[in-house]
Amino acid sequence: MTNKGIEICGPINRQSSIDGAMRIDILAFGAHPDDVELFAGGTLAKMASRGYATAIVDLTRGELGTRGTPAIRAQEAREAARILGLKVRENLRFPDGRIGVTTKAQLGVIRVLRKYRPEIVLVHHWDDKHPDHVNTSILVTQAAHHSGLAKIKTGQERFRPKRILYFKVPANEPLTFVVDVSDFAAQRLAAIQAYKSQLFDASSVEPETELSRPSFPSRIENIHKYYGALIGTALGEGFYTKAMIEIADPVDFFRNQSDPTLR
Repeated sequence: MTNKGIEICGPINRQSSIDGAMRIDILAFGAHPDDVELFAGGTLAKMASRGYATAIVDLTRGELGTRGTPAIRAQEAREAARILGLKVRENLRFPDGRIGVTTKAQLGVIRVLRKYRPEIVLVHHWDDKHPDHVNTSILVTQAAHHSGLAKIKTGQERFRPKRILYFKVPANEPLTFVVDVSDFAAQRLAAIQAYKSQLFDASSVEPETELSRPSFPSRIENIHKYYGALIGTALGEGFYTKAMIEIADPVDFFRNQSDPTLR
């Protein structure tokens, strides 16, 4: 792994961005390996199945994590990427526990955005108990704006994504929409289970964490069953967006989306 991150999947026959990198449709940022899989893995798997180029950029290696090692977590991240059908996964190697909203960090994220030029960016919601999640949200949101400024020089063409979608939305914040991931439940779960070092293992002698408790997988599953119930499906992943979503043609938009309360 280098300071420039890792590309773990070969490029496909797809239009390249201006600096020669593969163009990505939907790019998810997570503070640590496994963050994205827990709350947006099903969405990425679904989009990949529809032919969209998907990617994850982890900001840190999770080196301060109670369980596992950076090397083990990197292997687990590669396996999760394979399961989800990602085209690219990179790690920016920011310091775990010390992600800062600094000029240097912003430039690192801006370079990634200008490199892959994604239509959609996914990132943590800013209302989170983990400081790294909070700062990742703020950092990526600011970088997405600054990436469109011509006077910020990185040797790349300026670029600004069309939309930022926030995952792991807190209970007191209404969801903007829910993605039905029912058909990708097994794929989503397999990607989470790739992080064996972080989950329950009766033979492990490492200290217990929230993720390693036996009840954790079912708790996460119940959250997404609830999201699914909101739209009348078995499993969903919820997202929040700051800007109102425009619907140009309500008839066409809702034609294949019956109201769950009327079923």
